[in-house]
Amino acid sequence: MNEQLKHPEVEYEHSDLSALGILGFLAGLAIVGFVIHIILVGMFVYLDTFTKRHEAATSPLAPATARDLRNPNPQVANEFPLPRLETNELGELNDQRLQEENTLNTYGWVDQKAGIAHIPIERAMQLLAQRGLPVAPPNMQQKNRTQVVNNPAGAGPARR
Repeated sequence: MNEQLKHPEVEYEHSDLSALGILGFLAGLAIVGFVIHIILVGMFVYLDTFTKRHEAATSPLAPATARDLRNPNPQVANEFPLPRLETNELGELNDQRLQEENTLNTYGWVDQKAGIAHIPIERAMQLLAQRGLPVAPPNMQQKNRTQVVNNPAGAGPARR
């Protein structure tokens, strides 16, 4: 009866991998990955202890410290001289942006002794729209046009 159910043109490849072969490969791959992980952890521990044993002696003038300064927390980082690495990049960037927004939207002194102040940008645009852009005096405009016509490439002073 089995012979009647077989189709003569439909067969499977007898040399295909079996499910057991695939599972064996995956198990071997997992074991190799675990062994490599153990080797890397061992290397890290060895190199870390090697580095601690062979560290250069500190200056006798430097105060002795028992802290590991390779990974400082923010309090330890503030003890280092300037310039320091940023410990809170996002917070510092937000503070800078807040300061810029404050400068753009408020009145204040840039240099009070020289009489230089800043005004909000909206007010500056209103004043610019009312008064227009500053224009050079007519004789200065004519002089600039003469220089451009005589020396269009800007390769030096115009000759007359």
